[in-house]
Amino acid sequence: MSNGADMNSPQVNPGIDPHTMSIIVTKGSLDWAYPPFILSTTAAAMGHEVCMFFTFYGLNLLMKDLSLQISSLGNPAMKMPMMGMHMGMPNIVSALPGVDAAASKMMKNLIKKKGVASIPELRDLAVEADVRMIACQMTLDLFEYSKDDLIDGVEIGGAATYIEVATNSHINLFI
Repeated sequence: MSNGADMNSPQVNPGIDPHTMSIIVTKGSLDWAYPPFILSTTAAAMGHEVCMFFTFYGLNLLMKDLSLQISSLGNPAMKMPMMGMHMGMPNIVSALPGVDAAASKMMKNLIKKKGVASIPELRDLAVEADVRMIACQMTLDLFEYSKDDLIDGVEIGGAATYIEVATNSHINLFI
């Protein structure tokens, strides 16, 4: 490069720590809970300062009473290992009562069988790793939750709180 910049060093805006990450968490189903918690705990283990902002259905992941399910409806990529192959589920089948519960049970059994950490375990790791977790005040109000419904250590904040974090983060993810 003509400006003398090192090709191997991270390109960072001046004043922004390259070891900072923010994640907006918008989904609260079992399958969508894994990406933000795996990425946040991994980044924290690598020495990154991490902040997660939980809004809309993602707020469910901060509840004391964590009851996660998956929905096979509208998820054509969901192919489960069954009968020696990977089988998808047609959307019409999702309309049958009990299908989501059965799919959730299958997924939880597969997670346990393969030794993958559960969401409560990953959430506890995030807390232990000092990942900053912010619950969206508007979402709390909208869905009529209170701070008492959430796990300990969660901050309450709004869009301005997240934007302040995001503008000072090198990595910003929307999940």
